[in-house]
Parts: sequence; C-alpha cells; structure tokens
Amino acid sequence: MDLEVNSGIVVKSTGSWYAVRLLDGSIIQARIKGKFRLEGIKHTNPIAVGDEVSMQLETDNQSAVITHIHPRKNYIIRKASNLSKQTHILASNIDQAILVVSFVQPQTSLGFIDRFLATAEAYHIPAVLVINKADLHDTNLQTYTYDLMDLYSQLGYSTILCSAQTGIGIGDLKKQLANKTSLISGHSGVGKSALLNAIEPSLDLKTGSISTYSNKGKHTTTFAEMFPLSFGGYIIDTPGIKELGVVDFEPALVSHYFREMKALIGKCKFNNCIHEKEPGCAVLEAVHKGEISLDRYNNYLNILHNEDLFA
Repeated sequence: MDLEVNSGIVVKSTGSWYAVRLLDGSIIQARIKGKFRLEGIKHTNPIAVGDEVSMQLETDNQSAVITHIHPRKNYIIRKASNLSKQTHILASNIDQAILVVSFVQPQTSLGFIDRFLATAEAYHIPAVLVINKADLHDTNLQTYTYDLMDLYSQLGYSTILCSAQTGIGIGDLKKQLANKTSLISGHSGVGKSALLNAIEPSLDLKTGSISTYSNKGKHTTTFAEMFPLSFGGYIIDTPGIKELGVVDFEPALVSHYFREMKALIGKCKFNNCIHEKEPGCAVLEAVHKGEISLDRYNNYLNILHNEDLFA
C-alpha cells in the first residue's frame, strides 16, 4: 500500500513529472494521475511551480503520486497560445513578479510591459520592472530609459536599471529579491539567466545568444524551475515569453488594472464609462492634460479591444 508523504513545494515542472521539495529539503520526483489531470482543469499545466502538494509514495519508494493541491495564495497566468482558449499558469504562491526587459538586442515593447503589469494587478501580485543591458545604452536610450523609469516609479512600481555584464544594479536587485519568492519573467534574450547568474553565481544557468535573423532571443530555459537564494528567498525562472495575451479581463474592469486610471474611479460622468469616447470622462481629461501617459492609454485601448493582442 502506498505510504503518505508530507506536503512539499513543486520546484520544477517538466509537463509529466514534477520535482517536489520536501520539508527536509530533499527532492522527490512525482507525477499526477490522468483522472486528476482532467478534473475541471482548463490550464495546460494543472500543477505549477510554487504549488504546495500532498503525495503518496509509489511502491518503489523512489517516486510519488500527487494526490492534492493545497489552496493557492495567488497565481499568475497567460494564454497558452494565440488561438487557444486554455491558459498557462506561470507560477503560484509568489510574493512578487519581476519583469526583465531590454530596449536593445532585443527590444521589449511598452505594450508587452503594460500587459504584464496589468496581469499582475489583476491577480494582486506586486510587480517590479528590471531594465537590463544598461551597458549597451547610448545617450538617447539612456534618456528614454530614465524617463520610462520615472513614469513607472510615479505609478508606484519599483524599477531597477541593471547590467549583468558590468554589475550595475545587481546589489539593488538582490535587495529586492531577498527573503521573497519571486517569479522572473520576460522575453527570450533580455538576459534573465545572465542576471540570475550575476546574483547567484552558483546557479550557473545557461545563457543564450541573440538570433541575427530576428534580433530576438533564443530560448535557454525550457521549464519553469524554483531555485533557493543564498541570501534568503527563492526565484522561479520561467521560459522566455514571446507573447503575453491577457486572460479573463472584463472590459469594464481593464482600467482597474492601470493604477493611474484606477485612481480616477467614480470621477467620470457615467458609472459604466470605459474611457474611450464618453463625455465627462475623467480619464480622457487626464490624458489630454498629459497627466496620464498617452502610450499607457493606447496600451489600455489595445487590451480593451483585442484581448488576443500579442507583442
């Protein structure tokens, strides 16, 4: 008869097998039964890195079967693909979501940034913006970057300028990560793995190159995986995201996920205002006055009208 194993935390998912960290720090390989997989699950991955699970040992005592997922504190998801109605859970039970971006080799669009931040807002997860590859910035790009950091800082987002090559900002990033469970996400090629190696050299994560054809990064991380940090806390490294389609956004609530618009709730003439063409709209007035970024407002409209929009 199978023996009950204490609860553990899923630290790696490969699709069919899961590495689970037990209370004593040991790792056991576990799987789920087909029946469990099909019970009302609409996600491509019914179990995600960060999940707390209960298991039973299999007869060989070397592996286990996951029998129960404990209630999640939170989770963050994206659409599995442009055409799919399924969703993919990036991670669960996290303290913050770190979005690593770059504005050169490759360039991260502002639309992608705002969709990520809106998704984090929707799932009540604090988000941090990390701009990598500062060593490659010329004078014009430096000015653009500082203006952008100022914009997001005024909205209450922590922003950190980094370079994995020169060490700029690494100390600040370590402080941000210390004693927290953090999701690390971003496009392929923005330097996530290089940054994590700079923060925790013992990880020795594989780093990739930039495709000269597309000027986009090549995937180096295949599966999501949680790593402990020597200075306290955990990071969940995720495969580079090429696209980010928002999920389950009700049109009337999209503005609630843009902090500068949420602050104006109740100030529009109409209660059902979606801040597009309505008279007496406080958001439109703020845009016209320059109090709300036009780029941010346009990204709001893109989400509002096309939830399948991808960067």
